[in-house]
Amino acid sequence: MRGLLCSPLPMLLFLLQPWETQLQFAGPRCRSGPLDLVFVIDSSRSVRPFEFETMRQFLVGLLRGLDVGPNATRVGVIQYSSQVQSVFPLGAFSRREDMERAIRALVPLAQGTMTGLAIQYAMNVAFSVAEGARPPEARVPRIAVIVTDGRPQDRVAEVAAQARARGIEIYAVGVQRADVGSLRAMASPPLDDHVFLVESFDLIQEFGLQFQGRLCARDLCNGVDHGCEFQCVSEGLSYHCLCPEGQQLQADGKSCNRCREGHVDLVLLIDGSKSVRPQNFELVKRFVNQIVDFLDVSPEGTRVGLVQFSSRVRTEFPLGRYGTAAEVKQAVLAVEYMERGTMTGLALRHMVEHSFSEAQGARPRTLNVPRVGLVFTDGRSQDDVSVWAARAKEEGIVMYAVGVGKAVEEELRQIASEPAELHVSYSPDFGTMTHLLEDLRGSICPEEGIGPGTELRSPCECESLVEFQGRTLGALERLTQNLAQLTARLEDLENQLATQK
Repeated sequence: MRGLLCSPLPMLLFLLQPWETQLQFAGPRCRSGPLDLVFVIDSSRSVRPFEFETMRQFLVGLLRGLDVGPNATRVGVIQYSSQVQSVFPLGAFSRREDMERAIRALVPLAQGTMTGLAIQYAMNVAFSVAEGARPPEARVPRIAVIVTDGRPQDRVAEVAAQARARGIEIYAVGVQRADVGSLRAMASPPLDDHVFLVESFDLIQEFGLQFQGRLCARDLCNGVDHGCEFQCVSEGLSYHCLCPEGQQLQADGKSCNRCREGHVDLVLLIDGSKSVRPQNFELVKRFVNQIVDFLDVSPEGTRVGLVQFSSRVRTEFPLGRYGTAAEVKQAVLAVEYMERGTMTGLALRHMVEHSFSEAQGARPRTLNVPRVGLVFTDGRSQDDVSVWAARAKEEGIVMYAVGVGKAVEEELRQIASEPAELHVSYSPDFGTMTHLLEDLRGSICPEEGIGPGTELRSPCECESLVEFQGRTLGALERLTQNLAQLTARLEDLENQLATQK
């Protein structure tokens, strides 16, 4: 989170200018390509009248820096408190003057702070085609800018995750009393680019200038068929592609590498206890999706299942439900936080008895598909983990344990397979746990594995036995040759010693 700091004299000169003219001095009007842009404005009773007036003028000034039009940037504004009110939808106005007139006539609602309700409205109504948003197939970026000064009175993490999953890019702007955790739970990744903490309403124009700069930087990626598999980043007159953390850009400059092995049944057990807290649970889901990014997800390749545990255990989706990484990631974002106790032993039992069954989508044992369990927890279990952790390993499940914060090392080692150094990971807090991804990638994605083109057969089939015998005899033959060479060298050395005597 960044504070906005300026030297006193330039800031004083800046504030002496009429706000509505300030953005015009930042340069020519931003031509960012088509955008659907919705401002979600907090007008709760905690926003005082002069502060609301500053926010009103902030909107007017920002409009003057945008290339507004039916085929360019469409703008909508909604305000919220205990209810949500559409000031004007995306399709209402094509002229900046009409938008400014509607903003000047805005009367604050002056009630509670239901930010989650406002995000729900933006997702379901404000960005609908009926309200003027362009259809999804047009691939016009959808951007929501949420400006708030306090802590939401409802939950925001789940609904914000749903909005992001539908392709809405969210900027969260907190002013003065805003709750930082809630801002981070709402915003799109990377958080450093989408979360702004403004010290007072008087300084909100600083965000306006930065936001305008980000919109203008989108030009090239929006205007070309860049072909980036994950993300396109504009750089002046050029662009480059980025890959998710833990993946590398391939030689074509567009695609990202994934696990080399094609066949794994992977079940993730994530801690949904109350100690995790809602905003951190959203970071856990993001972490899970970063793991999914480096997997070759398909019915024939890696299958992924997800289980959440607290005082009880819930299968969010089984191994056999989703056949693509995109489907898995969308399902992860839709998971709702349970928020109770920490029964890790019960979760391990559920995994052993149910998650790796063929009824849940696991492949038959005769196919020798590796079974991998990854347990994510932030604290000590309220029940015993040793019995079912041992049972999992007896069943041939390779176990990984990821601990955060107050997770207990002894318990993580009980859960994990040997050697613990390769199967236990730890991070002191949720915000820094992404550094674990490379370790997990190196463990879950071995250098050599079963490739997607490998034919899976029962080890008891005659052809498999013959192939095994052939490989074994070949190895024995090479070993015999090596022993014969070693014997000859020893005899030669003995002869040399005898001659010297």
